[in-house]
Amino acid sequence: MYCLSGTRESLKLNSGFLNLLPKFYGNAGDNPYRHLKELKVVCSSMNPGGIEQEHIRLHAFLFSLQDPDKEWLYEQLPSSSINSWVELEKVFLERFFPASRIGSISKEICGIRENNNESLYEYWQLFNRLCSSCPQHQISDQLLIQYFYEGLLPNDTGMIDASSGGALVDKTPTEARKLISNMAQNTQQFSTRNDVKRVNEIDISGIHNQLQENSQQIVTLTTLVSKIASNESKSRVCGVCSDFSHATDECPTLQSEDVNALGGFSG
Repeated sequence: MYCLSGTRESLKLNSGFLNLLPKFYGNAGDNPYRHLKELKVVCSSMNPGGIEQEHIRLHAFLFSLQDPDKEWLYEQLPSSSINSWVELEKVFLERFFPASRIGSISKEICGIRENNNESLYEYWQLFNRLCSSCPQHQISDQLLIQYFYEGLLPNDTGMIDASSGGALVDKTPTEARKLISNMAQNTQQFSTRNDVKRVNEIDISGIHNQLQENSQQIVTLTTLVSKIASNESKSRVCGVCSDFSHATDECPTLQSEDVNALGGFSG
């Protein structure tokens, strides 16, 4: 396979295994360190007798690259120039993770700051992801903890100071990481419980408000119906005999008097 030594070309990889391999496209957001780590994990699941993991990784790596990265692998690297996994890692990282990128991420780590809308948990997770994205940042563990601490918001600084007795820098990096990790987990759980509580309060408040609104609408509707019924009743009351069965101008009494009056006039 071109850049690999010819003595390593006998391994056959089945399609099921190849489908599990991570894919690397060489895009700006792709992390070659993560790709190598994921490839090692997948390769560790394949353990045919008598074949070393290094042999499996070298062959699997060829299938994990996607266009246009294959051009670099097959055309730019000299034939049989790769004889070990260490050599392959080196040329791969030099190609897709140059020193300029290492410097940029190292600068981000040194100047990291917690945002106002970020929880301690979110800030801690972001910091760890940033560090793991560039294992070659060459920043000591003690300095990493210091940079993280210096970027904390005042409230979170106070909490960590209280938990560490105001002496986080005096702890070993392992002790400091454990303390911060525990605090981050605790604040995350507390925040989650509060979020659930707030959601429940909002739901109950919303239901209560809706019930009040519906009740008011019912009262208004009842009042309106009563007024309509009252007006209809008033319009049907006879002004002569106070009967509800007819209007005043339809009163039989008036009609009877009119007939008598006409009779008297004719007589």
